[in-house]
Amino acid sequence: MRASRFPLFTVKETPADADTLSHQLMLRAGMIRKLAAGIYTWTPLGTRVLHKVANIVREEMNRTGALEMLMPVVLPKELWEESGRWDKYGDLLLRIQDRKKAWYCFGPTHEEVICDLVRHEIKSYRQLPITFYQIQTKFRDEIRPRFGVMRAREFLMKDAYSFHLDQASLDETYRSMYQAYTRIFTRLGLNFRAVSADSGDIGGDVSHEFQVLAESGEDAIAFSDQSDYAANIELAEALAPARERPKPSEICTKIDTPGKTTCKEVAAYLKVPITSTVRAIAVVGSGGFALILVRGDHELNETKLKKIEGFGDYRLATEKEIELHLRCRAGYIGPVNLNPYPDMHRNRTLYTATASAPINELAPFMLIVDRTVDKMSDFVCGANEAGYHCRGFNLDRDLEQGYIVADIRKVAEGDPSPDGKGTLRIVRGIEVGHIFQNGRKYTEAMHVSVLDDQGRTQTPITGCYGIGVSRIVAAAIEQNNDERGIIWPDSIAPFHIALLPLNMHKSEKLQSEAEALYKELTKDGYEVLMDDRPLRPGPMFADAELIGIPHRVVLSERGLNAGSVEYKGRRDASNHDVPRRELLTFLKERVRISISP
Repeated sequence: MRASRFPLFTVKETPADADTLSHQLMLRAGMIRKLAAGIYTWTPLGTRVLHKVANIVREEMNRTGALEMLMPVVLPKELWEESGRWDKYGDLLLRIQDRKKAWYCFGPTHEEVICDLVRHEIKSYRQLPITFYQIQTKFRDEIRPRFGVMRAREFLMKDAYSFHLDQASLDETYRSMYQAYTRIFTRLGLNFRAVSADSGDIGGDVSHEFQVLAESGEDAIAFSDQSDYAANIELAEALAPARERPKPSEICTKIDTPGKTTCKEVAAYLKVPITSTVRAIAVVGSGGFALILVRGDHELNETKLKKIEGFGDYRLATEKEIELHLRCRAGYIGPVNLNPYPDMHRNRTLYTATASAPINELAPFMLIVDRTVDKMSDFVCGANEAGYHCRGFNLDRDLEQGYIVADIRKVAEGDPSPDGKGTLRIVRGIEVGHIFQNGRKYTEAMHVSVLDDQGRTQTPITGCYGIGVSRIVAAAIEQNNDERGIIWPDSIAPFHIALLPLNMHKSEKLQSEAEALYKELTKDGYEVLMDDRPLRPGPMFADAELIGIPHRVVLSERGLNAGSVEYKGRRDASNHDVPRRELLTFLKERVRISISP
């Protein structure tokens, strides 16, 4: 491709509204242009990269035996009502009406559509297992789209769906998809980890995320320093301390703490470690009002709390609700002088999250204690009196009612690994792929059925497998860049080689040699961008580096007179003079133009 025929929309300035490095570089390199909030036009340069990513995904999906198809972008309301997601999906679902006032939505995902196809077309167990996939535009009406294409409202996604008669078949396909995803991200040249994850709104009990490691990542990943254990921080189990709870050694004392409302402030004021403090969080769910206790330096894990019966829809309590239940204002609340369950007074029955009694029977007031807090003694907590905290509080001595013990905190750096091997490290990641086992969540709701070998009606079980194709482009940039611009892996670079003839418009010899080399390189299968624009060397080099072409070949009249060309890899610190006659052999050892299976 000649640069004179291929518009490069590069700019020097960093756009003011670009909030991540990948967003900045994609705009500066001219890969995308913003049309509206979270909606982007992909230029020819950006589209080349996008297609490279999609083609690798397609090759590996085909390798698993999955069948490509294409489903509509606009989906009828009736299907989403069948699954129960028309209302449940919330404001992320962009709803529209046609001229007949019928309701539709722009598809954020396609479980309903694929189930509709299968229930009409797949009738027998002999047709299973089967996996369908598409690479299609999705739309989710993000309340605050940000990070460029990383969290856009409109995006390109590969979504696949498998149908099975039994769990063993689903497990086999799930393993196949896990392996395919591993190959995909390896071929894309990304540093990634597969981590156990929560299934979220998609549903199911088994789930893995594929995370590209990057400091700018929105997700936190916990992994063991001595094993293969890795999990999203929302799912990673926080083990209870192995030791027994120490016996009380202090008298519970109420202390004046004027204006000190956070554990950090209270710890500094009382000159105690923050690990000796306990934070109380008041929440309200369908199970009623609850007081949550976590250690002062720990964070509440919302995902874990939502898994406790009665709190799947929890929210933070309002100031009025806190004052009604605790007779105190926020900042000073704690487990002091509580008696939410009169029938449990002085009984000190210890309830767990798996107790046989449903939690909602304990309403209207619950105390939910993290495992770590349950093993603490003589700690500092709110006194349930404005301006005061208690020091030397002990649950087994000073609490007069039962409580629920559960894993409700986020793991922290240095925690023991849940698999018993080593300790946890925390890194940031960008989720680029997610695979699920859905069970019968959608097939039951959509009345999908097939006949088994006995002629009996069976409801298939399903798997769901997604990859954010457009998000991968941004994630790759987050991992591969320097102060000069993008550094593409060979597999997804818009061009393999930048051919830069210096001042070719001033020399017929140089122009002739450049044309000859361009034809040789393209004949050998390289994708070449020859910069035939009448530019000075500086801007020409700057564009090639900004857009991230991984290999650069420079032709100059002086070099040709010496029988050599200049080569520089995008990651190289210096140039290499290569004999002209040896150039093609030299490039074959460095440029990976074909890495398909």
